[in-house]
Amino acid sequence: MVILAIGGVGKPVRALDPGENESWVTVDQLERVLDAVAGREDVGLTFDDGNSSDVEIALPRLVERELTAEFFPLAGRIGQRGFVDADGLRALVDAGMSIGSHGWEHRDWRRLDGRHARRELEAAPKLLADLSGRPVRSYAPPFGAYDRRVLKRLRCSGATRVYTTEGGAASRDGWLRPRTGIRHDVDQEWIDGVLGDRDGLYRRAGRFVARVARLARF
Repeated sequence: MVILAIGGVGKPVRALDPGENESWVTVDQLERVLDAVAGREDVGLTFDDGNSSDVEIALPRLVERELTAEFFPLAGRIGQRGFVDADGLRALVDAGMSIGSHGWEHRDWRRLDGRHARRELEAAPKLLADLSGRPVRSYAPPFGAYDRRVLKRLRCSGATRVYTTEGGAASRDGWLRPRTGIRHDVDQEWIDGVLGDRDGLYRRAGRFVARVARLARF
């Protein structure tokens, strides 16, 4: 299967971090992606950062098409302007969506000391679980950045799934799952190419598996 990663949708209501605009799409672009995914069991959807657009824009359009997605909020930004609040998290769960962790802040997990690692990998999912009312055991490292030490820490933290950003095909039961990011310039040609080019997906998946094999000794 292929797993798509989406950032914010529509017009941002907060100041974006440097480069963050690359992962924001218009409502029309999101609807094109969702229309292409509707009815397909071989495509997964994820949303990063916990933007308020997850609930205000994406959720009703997912429900309308009988789609589910996994959302990865930043625990430290819950309730801040432009981000989901506790009610929003529960609304996602009540609609059949899943909640994972994107950490506390938007930090590179490869560069964490012990104290910050505990906050990003343990305190963050605990808070999200408390607010959403559901266990949080899946993770999406910010920037898709990870190494052997990050994977070891995630294992120790009880992660059941870890989502990356290498692109390509993902195994349904894989612990480490590559995602394909949706960019601000997504169009129908890109959608058709990514969701239709199975040979290309599996070639990229082969490269991903080879990388995982090199890290498998953590």
